[in-house]
Parts: sequence; C-alpha cells; structure tokens
Amino acid sequence: MPPIRLLSPRLANQIAAGEVVERPASVVKELVENALDAGATRVDVEVEQGGVKLIRVRDDGGGIEESDLPLALSRHATSKIASLDDLEAVASLGFRGEALASISSVSRLALTSRTAEQEAASRVEVEGREMDARISPAAHPVGTTVEVRDLFFNTPARRKFLRTEKTEFNHVEECVRRQALSRFDAGFTLRHNQRVVQSLRPAGSVLDRERRIGALCGQQFIDNAVVIDAEATGLRLWGWVALPTFSRSQADLQYFFVNGRVIRDRLVAHAVRQAYRDVLYNNRHPAFVLYLEVDPATVDVNVHPTKHEVRFRDGRLVHDFIFRTLHKALADVRPDDHFRGAVAQSFGREASAQAEGTLAPGAPSGASWNGQAAVPNYGGTGTPSGFGGPSQPQQEWRASDQMAFYQSLNSGGGTGASESAASGAGFATAMPTPPADSDEEPPLGYAIAQLHGIYILAQSRAGMIVVDMHAAHERITYERMKRALAEQDLKSQPLLVPLSLAVSQKEAALTESHGEELQKLGLQIERIGPETLAVRQVPALLRGADTEQLVRDVLADLIEHGQSDRVEAVTHELLGTMACHGSVRANRQLTIPEMNSLLRDMEATERSGQCNHGRPTWTLVTLSELDKLFLRGR
Repeated sequence: MPPIRLLSPRLANQIAAGEVVERPASVVKELVENALDAGATRVDVEVEQGGVKLIRVRDDGGGIEESDLPLALSRHATSKIASLDDLEAVASLGFRGEALASISSVSRLALTSRTAEQEAASRVEVEGREMDARISPAAHPVGTTVEVRDLFFNTPARRKFLRTEKTEFNHVEECVRRQALSRFDAGFTLRHNQRVVQSLRPAGSVLDRERRIGALCGQQFIDNAVVIDAEATGLRLWGWVALPTFSRSQADLQYFFVNGRVIRDRLVAHAVRQAYRDVLYNNRHPAFVLYLEVDPATVDVNVHPTKHEVRFRDGRLVHDFIFRTLHKALADVRPDDHFRGAVAQSFGREASAQAEGTLAPGAPSGASWNGQAAVPNYGGTGTPSGFGGPSQPQQEWRASDQMAFYQSLNSGGGTGASESAASGAGFATAMPTPPADSDEEPPLGYAIAQLHGIYILAQSRAGMIVVDMHAAHERITYERMKRALAEQDLKSQPLLVPLSLAVSQKEAALTESHGEELQKLGLQIERIGPETLAVRQVPALLRGADTEQLVRDVLADLIEHGQSDRVEAVTHELLGTMACHGSVRANRQLTIPEMNSLLRDMEATERSGQCNHGRPTWTLVTLSELDKLFLRGR
C-alpha cells in the first residue's frame, strides 16, 4: 500500500466539488443561497450555454470586506457559524464554508463586492489550476457579483457527464424557481443567452404571492389550490395544496420548505400521501407548495452535503402535524371551493372573487352547508325520507338510512314524491325549480333533469353542473360509515388458530415495544421466540384479509415511520367497497326532490368532489364556456 500523505489544497477542493458541484444548477443554488444569506432583496442570475460557459449571480446584499475576499474562497471559511451552538441551530441557508472554494477549484471564478462602508469595490479572481487569489480594485455598487466561467474546464471527465444545453438550463431554471418560491421578499431575474426568462418583483401582499406562485407553478395550480395556515406545538405549516381534481401524473409540482430551505424528505412525503389517500385516483400525485416553520434547534440540516435532506428531532410529531393539517384542509373542501376554482379558470382570477360573492348573497356561506343546520327543501314538495328535510337536521340520518332508501329506489319502490320519472331518454321532468337568481342558491344549484339514468343536471348562476349520482352517493355513504366507525372502538376477533410468523429480531423486538399501539389497531401479537411471532387477534372487519401481509406491512411502517396506518387503510378500503355496492346504481330514475337532496348531501359531505376511488363526482360547465360553444357574443 502507498504511504499516507496529505492531499493538496487543489485536489481536496476538487474532491469536495464532487459532492457540492454536480452541474451548473448546483453552482447557481450555492451562489443564490449566499446572496439571500447576505440580505439581498434582488438577485439576478445570468447564464450562457446552460451555465457551462458562464454563470453570473449579482445581488444587492451586504457585500464582503476587501480583506475578507481571499478568505471567502478558502475551504471551511464562513461568517455564518462560529461555535457548536450555532451549528446546532442553523438559521442560514449556507454554513459549511465549502461552496466558493469547491466552485473555484473547477472553474474560472471572479468575485466583485462592496460593502456600504467602502468607497470602492474590490475584485478577486482565481482559477482551478492555480488556486492563487488575485485582488484588484473594481467598480461595483453595494452588493456582490460572482462570475463562474468554463465550468469543469480542468476536469474534462466531469464535463463529459453534462447533458445538453437545454437540459442543463432546465435544471438551472428549476433551481431559481425553488429559490423564488422560498423567498417572497426578494426579487429574482433569470437570463439565458441574453434572453430574459423570469422577472419577479418582491411579493409582499397575499395577492402578489399568489401571482408569483401562478407565474412559477402555473395559474391553474393557484386557481385550484386550498390555502393552508395552521400552528400547533411550536410548528407552523402554511402554503397552498391543490384540490385532488388537480392531480399530476408525476411528482413534478411538489415544493416543501423547512425554515425557507427546500427539502426532499421521506417523512414529509409519507404524511402528504397519507392525507391524500382517500381522494387521489390510481397513481396520481398531489401538487403543493408548503412551508414548515420550526425551531432551528429541532431540525438537523447538516445530514447531506447538498443540504436537501433534514432530520427532525421529533419526526413523529412533525409527521402527525403535517398529516392532520392537510387531512382536515382537504376534508373541509366543499363544492363551493371547487366552484371558485372552476370559475377562476373560466373568467380569470379576479372574477372568482366576484363569483364567490354571488354564491349565496345574503345567505350563509358554503361553510354553512355542513350538515349542522336544517337543510332547506330546494326540490319542492315531497322530500323523500332519509335525505333530510326542512324539519330534520341532515346529520341525524345514518348511512344505513341512505342505503335503505336508495335500495328502495333500485327495486322500484316509490317515496310519494309529486314528480314522476320519465323513461326512454332517461330524463326526469318536474315542477319548476326555484329560479337561479334566488338569494338562497346553494353551491351546486338546483337539479333540473336526469340524463340516461346516470347524471344529474343542475343549474346555477355560473352555468350547468353535471353530477355522477353513483360516485356522489358512494362518497356520501363512505364518509358516514367512516364517521360511524370512528365513534366506536375497533373490535378485535381472536383467530381460531394463531398465525405463526418468522420475522427478523428487529421486527420481533418492535412488537414488544409497540404492543399497546398494535392493540389499538386491533392486533394482538405475541413474541414466542427470538425471531417468531404469534398473531392471536385481528380486527373483526378484516377477518378475511391477508393477515400475514397486513402484519408485515404494519411492522415495515413502524420501522420506517414509527407508526402505521395500514389497518386504517385496509379498513377504509373495505368500507369503500361496501359503500360502492350500497350506493344508488346507474339507470335508476330519481325525482327532482331526490336529486336536490343528493346535491345538498354533497355540499355537506367531506371530500365530496371525488368518489372513494378518486374519480370526480361533478363538474361545472360555465356560461362563458357554453357561449363559446355556440359562438355567442361574436
């Protein structure tokens, strides 16, 4: 073996650059973070040839003293931490003191800076081959400009792994997008080959922030987003999460920031997926821009060279807080929230606020349609039993009542309603409904017909609303069954013959340390050997499920996340199947009062925009869209 020797400063920096500088976007990230840490309110980024030829980042921050310029390019030199206490509660984006040294070792770097106390600026230059800093006077306003030219010019093997100019610039653009989303108080400009790609002014007001979100993430996202702002136990979560109907085929619109730092974290991703579990279709992905604020001392940001990953001191607390906040926000979405998003897309963002005011002028807002008050009989006379009526609060009717009523419909039974269902074309005609300009118009309007025994057609001021009656009733029944189950303890059923499982010692020990938690899930598991478990009881509802796979999944969740929702997920899947089979079927005629009562139930039900399988339950065709179809106004 060769003798041990110290690495040269240049080689040590190039090795560090392998961790920090992966591509031009890595350089942009480090330089923009330095600018923001310096108090910049304006950051201009200019690149050429995807960043390979030139990266220039200019800011109006505090600047660097002339005497500190050579030190700024040295390894492990920083102004952001001075002691272990500072490291244990990092509040800045950069703190390792390696970025400029690593970047300068694989490029030709020039740094020009001036502080407010200095009369003139100074410039320091260094090239990867020499590492000797050369200082000279320069003209520059207060702030700093860093120029990085010919990236990887002295490490051709690294340069060969770079992609096309377009691909590299896309990574740079994504980097600037993340930084612009993290700091609304700063303005950003991005130029590529002398062409302006992004120009963002500081966003102080809520409207300006939403405009920035729309510019960076697409206006459709902000038009279909729910605003989040919740605080608990020293944590604050705020931002925007998209409605389930605005899901994505890829996880390409997911931004999560911890104390202003963009991160990718499995714990956070699991909490978000769990919150969306009941409302996303198949393998769709949610979209969100979320900000978590925590005490810096409770989060370790020093677990990865690029600082993209963090470790929370109490990961379970953070996970539960994120899940509960998002779960509640999505559950509270009502049809009028979807209505505002659809109107915003059709008429523009400004019109949506006006449309919101016309939903029910002089009457309770959409939040009042939550089943806590008596539901008006919008369908005229003869409201069927089981849907609620003028004298019956809606929340008193159980899922079994709904199912029994719909089963009577499916079997041809009547309810004594004054209207009769038309046959053949599949329409149900009825007595006139209340006018659409009524001061008490509910979010989903009034039913006017049934199409082919499948869809309910409703009319509102905004236009025409089409409801999938089976999908809608499936969600209503499912939510009521979940609520009824939550009000009772999860009953367990002993297995006639205990199930023996061979597991690892870690999994076996886990059953002993989490025995009480497993018992709450309806599982009684006993360790009968170093690597052997005996499953003696399972939830009664899941007696026909694959017990072995369920237990192994629960243990895997406990190892990775410290908790498990597998039993709840499987239970809800069973309830969803029951709700699906118990809901009104297609080709069954409903009267106008029955259809209106179903609409009112939707307005009062959590997550009513999607069925249990994630399919949409209703859609709105606005008047402007109808006008376009018939060329009206031209």
